[in-house]
Amino acid sequence: MTKKLIIINGPPGVGKTTVCRELHRRLAPSVWLDGDWCWMMNPFVVTEENCRMVEDNITHLLRNFLSNSSFEYVLFNWVMHYEFIFDLILAPLRDIPIELVKISLVCSPEALRERMARDGRTEEQITLSLERLKLYHSLNTAKIDTSSLPAADVVARVLRQIPSGPALPAE
Repeated sequence: MTKKLIIINGPPGVGKTTVCRELHRRLAPSVWLDGDWCWMMNPFVVTEENCRMVEDNITHLLRNFLSNSSFEYVLFNWVMHYEFIFDLILAPLRDIPIELVKISLVCSPEALRERMARDGRTEEQITLSLERLKLYHSLNTAKIDTSSLPAADVVARVLRQIPSGPALPAE
């Protein structure tokens, strides 16, 4: 059995956590890593040292999950808005046979602004997320526009992207 590494990326507020929570429930046996968990530090300080530590921790966890015979599906979500971030994370894992699925969740600027405001994000956070939104369209990933889709429909579209994925109920 070849492991399936499913990477869900997109700007903050697009629905990555919601989608991965449901994917984790639907895909078995699976494990889920949210890249933000590796950044939970107080105070939150972005330095070169901290960036290297987070990248190393993510790669270490993904390697352990992918090497563990208990899991067929490894879900990973994060805000990877440049192709080189994928390379940083995936290069150390090249010796592990995997089926890789890379999906960018995108949405309209209006939908993103509304979701982030509803979540209580600051105007600075919203502006940064809106600036990064356009970067996701140029990535080498499948794109799913979440603007007007309920989470269940986004999950169904992700599941259809997974080779030999689980059977889906008829629509």
